[in-house]
Amino acid sequence: MTAYFPAPRLRRAAFVSALCAGLAVVGTGCGADPDEGTNGVGKLSADQIEDKAKTAVTGAQSVHLSGTLVSGGKSFTLDMRLGADGGSGEVKSQDDTTFQLLRVGEQLYLKAGAAFWGQSEAAGKLGDKFVKVPEGDPSYKQFRGFTDMQVMLDGLLGLDGKLTKGEDYTKVGPTRAVQVSADQGKGGKLSVSLEGTPYPLLMERAGGAGRVTLAEWGKPVELTAPAPDQTVDYGSELPTTKDQEGGSGQGSGQGANPQG
Repeated sequence: MTAYFPAPRLRRAAFVSALCAGLAVVGTGCGADPDEGTNGVGKLSADQIEDKAKTAVTGAQSVHLSGTLVSGGKSFTLDMRLGADGGSGEVKSQDDTTFQLLRVGEQLYLKAGAAFWGQSEAAGKLGDKFVKVPEGDPSYKQFRGFTDMQVMLDGLLGLDGKLTKGEDYTKVGPTRAVQVSADQGKGGKLSVSLEGTPYPLLMERAGGAGRVTLAEWGKPVELTAPAPDQTVDYGSELPTTKDQEGGSGQGSGQGANPQG
């Protein structure tokens, strides 16, 4: 005897089946195992997940950082590609001042428009040129920090408070992740990859001090010094707005401590 199922019941069954299939993709509900196909990190405690992420970072050769960072009361937008021997990218401050940084080994270059240099006599000559930043200049360490992978990661990835794990998995871009929160989110939130190596994928800093995406882990970073005709060597210290008054100044004054 052939069973008869009314059309509405069949439609409901098809709908529920399709819904469960969709939910299974993000690892929730309908009897699906949320850890199937993952690296297993989601099964660990919050503290263990943070430890796994720190270990992954220690062995990383490169990363692409992008997002916002609040440091010293100032907001910056970052787009930096960092490797073991240097980094390159762009930093934009809250007053729309934009500058590019390139570090090859210990040699650091800064490129910005004339407005970045303010009223210094050299502004016209330095605008849109790669300016070699002297290691003795007061701003060298600050600018270099933006191009140093370890400095940036150490400053960005700190969680402060008791750690808890999110009940449901999430996604950062196309990648599934598990979120760890400190002090119920007040001490920061870190999303860690559930695919492959458990790299950090998203950091939301404590106190609204920035939100940074971490991507392209291990992707080679091409670092090449600019051509001589695109480079200006200003000497032992970068120009400042005080130059026109005959003062020695204290560097460009545009740098910031990326660790905040």
